[in-house]
Amino acid sequence: MDDLGSDSVRRQAPLMQRRGLSRVAAALYIGVSPTTFDGLVRDGRMPPPKRINSRVIRDVRQLDYAFEALPSDGAEDDDPFASVSL
Repeated sequence: MDDLGSDSVRRQAPLMQRRGLSRVAAALYIGVSPTTFDGLVRDGRMPPPKRINSRVIRDVRQLDYAFEALPSDGAEDDDPFASVSL
C-alpha cells in the first residue's frame, strides 16, 4: 500500500493541485519576491501561514482572497460610480 512518502505518490504529485504552498512558492504564486511577500504578510495584505507540525504552509485559497482584495492600479478610474455621492 502507498503512503505519502512513496515514490509513486511523489511522481504523481505534480499532477495534483496543491492547497498549501511554501513561502517561496506562495511568493511566486502571487508574482512577487519572497522578501516582498514577507512584507505583505507583516503589513497584513497577505495572510499569515498555517502550521502543520513543523511545516509552515500558506493556504492557496487565503492567498487568492487576499490577492483579490489588493487595490488595482487606477481602480478609481474604472468605477463609474466613484463620483456619485448620496
